[in-house]
Amino acid sequence: MRAFPFPSALAAVTLGLGAAMSGCGQPSSQPAPPAAAAPQPSLVERGRTLVIAGGCNDCHTTKKMGPNGPEPDMSKMLSGHPEDIKITAPFKPAPGSPWTIATTDTLTAWSGPWGVSFAANLTPDRNTGTGEGGPWTEELFIKALKSGKHLGTSRDILPPMPWNWYSQLSDEDLKAIWAYLRTIPPITNHVPDPIPPGGGPASK
Repeated sequence: MRAFPFPSALAAVTLGLGAAMSGCGQPSSQPAPPAAAAPQPSLVERGRTLVIAGGCNDCHTTKKMGPNGPEPDMSKMLSGHPEDIKITAPFKPAPGSPWTIATTDTLTAWSGPWGVSFAANLTPDRNTGTGEGGPWTEELFIKALKSGKHLGTSRDILPPMPWNWYSQLSDEDLKAIWAYLRTIPPITNHVPDPIPPGGGPASK
């Protein structure tokens, strides 16, 4: 075995260490991997966001009194005007009153020059809401919000429902709302038909 002088061995180690460290702090020749794309929300998640942001609970969920006043009663989420609160005629403001529009404490029934309108039951209850097997379908839901017609073909959708703003959503957004409404608890609640300005039964 051949022996190397100590200074020569030390020099070799020093040179090797210097070569190894010479690349430290230098940019890599390999490109950095692309950042992972954020996961896209599901159709139902997108619909839930649109329902919340669109204020659907403001009218379609009845209210209860909380520490800060009326608040949505989420045990009856989106089930519309409570059937046990009977409204028989439009509100009549006093002559000369600047107040022409009135609402119930629940914010689910509204009276104005159009008569009385009631917030619809949006839950997937088959008989009283938008459930499968009832009159509503995804196609009619989209058509109603695009045209301002109940069930897409019949009477006008009445104030305060802002269908004209919802009509500007894409079909995909409206399908997302419909998909979300399929997932909420169905609630049996018969919402009355609108009352015309002069009272009496309304056209369907």
